[in-house]
Amino acid sequence: MTDETGGIARRPVLQSALGLAVGLAATALPAAAGDTAEGRPGDFNFLAGEWRISHRRLKPETGEWDEFTGEATCWTILNGAGSIEELRIPARNFAGVGIRLFETDRKIWSDFWVNAKSGVLTTPGLTGIFRNGEGVFEADEMDGDQPIKVRGTWDRITPNSHRWHQTVSHDGGKTWQVNWTMDWVRA
Repeated sequence: MTDETGGIARRPVLQSALGLAVGLAATALPAAAGDTAEGRPGDFNFLAGEWRISHRRLKPETGEWDEFTGEATCWTILNGAGSIEELRIPARNFAGVGIRLFETDRKIWSDFWVNAKSGVLTTPGLTGIFRNGEGVFEADEMDGDQPIKVRGTWDRITPNSHRWHQTVSHDGGKTWQVNWTMDWVRA
């Protein structure tokens, strides 16, 4: 399906991705044992709008940092119980969609990703909540045949800027290494 410019129409793609994410949200990881904090609809409202992003990503093969720019358009949906992010990195011919959904029964958020090149929704996604102005989301994943923990953190949130950064742990969460930062500034 294409839009009037000949490009892929965004709304049907986003609606399809959202439908998949809603169906898979029930498979998300549970909140940490003993965690009594709760997420709320609207936690991601700060993300709505147009953004310019400075990326800094660690190259695993060299240990050097790769720096590049991008942009995003974000929407709050479902009365604050969802958030959609369309990320674009024109210089790298890259695009993707972040889908964040609030699970009302467990009072946690699930954060999913779709890379435009593959069109595959990552599951189960990272789960987490916002506490003291910082959103922390984690998942158990694999790096080849080695289990790892992945953490995405939203912090430094102001009306016109915020940061997202990703850390990984190869030792069950004892130590963490930053491998990607994104500094967002409202466009």
